[in-house]
Amino acid sequence: MMTVIVIIIVSGALIIGALWGIYGKLSTRTEGFLVALSGGALLVSALLELIYPALKNNSISLTLISITAGAITFTLLDYLVKEKWGSQSGVGLLAAITLDGIPENLALGVALIGAGPLSVAALSGSILLSNLPEAAGGSKEMAKDNRSKKKILLLWIGTALLLSAAAVIGNYFLADVKKEYLNYIKCFAGGAVVASLALEVFPKSFKKDKYWTGVAVTIGLILALYLNSLGE
Repeated sequence: MMTVIVIIIVSGALIIGALWGIYGKLSTRTEGFLVALSGGALLVSALLELIYPALKNNSISLTLISITAGAITFTLLDYLVKEKWGSQSGVGLLAAITLDGIPENLALGVALIGAGPLSVAALSGSILLSNLPEAAGGSKEMAKDNRSKKKILLLWIGTALLLSAAAVIGNYFLADVKKEYLNYIKCFAGGAVVASLALEVFPKSFKKDKYWTGVAVTIGLILALYLNSLGE
């Protein structure tokens, strides 16, 4: 039940963010600040929740290989979406929206295996912070292209369902995997999350809010550290 509740709340943030972007007011600087804040939170959560357990208990070399593989995989997919498939077509647009969220939600599902509510508070809270401004900014940009508000909202609802499915897959289909291998899977997801931050989140936030980005990232990092401390 906890798994379902957390997944619904985190993925539901996409729908709330989309409604905010379509019908509410969101300045460019505010969007940039929120994106940077969520990036800082997600960075520290990826390190502490996904990567550190393997560094502590698994083979260092295999751990580093898993992280690198995750980063390379995300980078290749990001390249295909933007340079080959294009983000203007329906399939390309949907792929571009979901690409960032799949590693995060898959990682969330994996992290929930055998964990209590407080132990996953940092990761789920960070993804929640990430999804809100991402959806708000994305839906705002779509609205500028004269797309139907109803179609935009339906697209984000569909995206939320897809990302929820990723979290469910991560949780239920990997529940019986040995802890050693599970740690490597988490590292793969962690590498993908870090790559997404470097390629998507931080460049976007700096472009929109410039030098306040550093402050926002630090605030996000502090929030994630605090949430993580609740699970100790």
